[in-house]
Amino acid sequence: MQIETIYKEANALLEGHFLLSSGKHSRFYLQSAKVLEDPKVAEELAVALAKMIQAYGLEIDTVCSPALGGVLAGYELARALGKRFIFAERVGGEMTIRRGFDVKKGEKILVCEDIITTGGSALEAANVAQSMGGIIVGFAALANRGFCKRVGSDLEAKPTCKLPNDAPFFALADFEFDIYDPSDCPLCKEGSIAYKPGSRGN
Repeated sequence: MQIETIYKEANALLEGHFLLSSGKHSRFYLQSAKVLEDPKVAEELAVALAKMIQAYGLEIDTVCSPALGGVLAGYELARALGKRFIFAERVGGEMTIRRGFDVKKGEKILVCEDIITTGGSALEAANVAQSMGGIIVGFAALANRGFCKRVGSDLEAKPTCKLPNDAPFFALADFEFDIYDPSDCPLCKEGSIAYKPGSRGN
């Protein structure tokens, strides 16, 4: 499965001058929502990811995703695995699990995102589920931005990766893009102005 081709065909691999949530700048941006708007493609990607996880032999009771970006990917992955799905969301800036979702003591939880960059949001969701008694058995995403080491890849984790070393991370592909500090961004030096994805209808 050529993940980069799928993203390009869905106009989900954007090129421009982007302001990332980290405050840094990049020439490229992945917009997984454009890929997941096609249910058939979403199912195909989730099934491929599920096969990787099953081949690894990971035992899972529940898939949990941080809202909003991870919800569609996580739900489709849970469906492909035949497991329960819940999600965490921010309330007052703090990640929480509510809406009647419960986590039983010892419940094996896989945290799923659409894209893992440093893994910050995924780790927040994992910490909440763990505080409720769950056991975090792994992390998953459709795409890995190359900061964290995933199963089956030669890329090594960078110091900025926030995912724990003792839990496997599964993703369909690595996407490595240069990321710049605003003070050292070549796009800014060319006179271009960075914008946050979504602010121009993207």
